[in-house]
Amino acid sequence: MIRMIVQGLTIDPASNSPILILKEPEGDQSLPIWIGLLEATAIASELEGVGFSRPMTHDLMRNLLEAVGYSVARVEVTELKDNTFYALIHLVGPTGTLRVDSRPSDAIALALRTKAPIFVAPKVLEQAGASPGRREGDKAEDKWREMLESMDPEDFGKYKM
Repeated sequence: MIRMIVQGLTIDPASNSPILILKEPEGDQSLPIWIGLLEATAIASELEGVGFSRPMTHDLMRNLLEAVGYSVARVEVTELKDNTFYALIHLVGPTGTLRVDSRPSDAIALALRTKAPIFVAPKVLEQAGASPGRREGDKAEDKWREMLESMDPEDFGKYKM
């Protein structure tokens, strides 16, 4: 597993879909994951330190886990099948360890709230770099990939909620 951090959120200019960008803290590898607007809002609010008067969904998840004596040990993006990412949330508590299936966006929103580390399987990075439907010379994908690879962290503007 490769340790990653949330580099930021951006918007796909072609579809206006939010993209979560994970990056190696000390390396060059990055992983864009297209996510839903609600999940992007949950991640952005935590990244920006926005507080709400009542618990939002991922805050509720954290609170429930704490109430029953569990903590999030780590989250892992484990697979990429048919252009869909899969993740596991690793929990530690009174009865031992548990692994819970999750969407990566939900797992990462929870990881940010619990300060849990985020990992990505090497095979996921390999598959994402050469996505199954990719044709060599696909100009739109080549242009998008080139833009993502050339971006600096400062290029990621604040995600607008």
